[in-house]
Amino acid sequence: MNHQTMKRPLRWAIRSLLAGGLGVLAYCGFVLTDAWLFQLEQRQEFQTQLSKTTPTARKNAIFVDLHPPPSISPVGLIGKLEIPRLELSVIVLEGTDAGTLRHAVGHIPGTSLPGMPGNTGLSGHRDTFFRPLQDIRHHDLIQLTTKLGIYRYRVRSIQVVNPGEITVLNSTGTETLTLVTCHPFTFLGAAPRRFIVQAERIQS
Repeated sequence: MNHQTMKRPLRWAIRSLLAGGLGVLAYCGFVLTDAWLFQLEQRQEFQTQLSKTTPTARKNAIFVDLHPPPSISPVGLIGKLEIPRLELSVIVLEGTDAGTLRHAVGHIPGTSLPGMPGNTGLSGHRDTFFRPLQDIRHHDLIQLTTKLGIYRYRVRSIQVVNPGEITVLNSTGTETLTLVTCHPFTFLGAAPRRFIVQAERIQS
């Protein structure tokens, strides 16, 4: 086999790798753009909801025996999560299926809703909306806004657990917010552990 013949397969291999790399970049760009546009649309929808909710309605909100609960819109929009120090601001939807977590942070079904006694669980991807959590600190302020009110929490614990450690979502005697994402943040592929942030509600 001469030198020219040997170079031909190498060129095809390089072109294939380049095409594959460009395809991956294009897909990532599409996913990120899709998520950004969805967030923009839902923020506008959320602002519309807020403008239609009177202070009296927020004050008199009752969560018992209402289907769906009043803090969830018909399309699953719960509200907006913010961590000011981390400059994190993201829309929260009901559910943790793949489509939901691709577009937003998801409320974990079976956990309390904001403003209810117990433990409110929120899940997000470590490589998109919840990436800033790698820099979270004890006592950081977390704010969760729904159309029925603004709920503020102070971070009390940060831990890394195994995926099967579901006790972190157990109901508590106080209003608790639990944020869940995968760990390590820089792991390639399916990360083996879970990063847990728990915060207690504070009176504002």
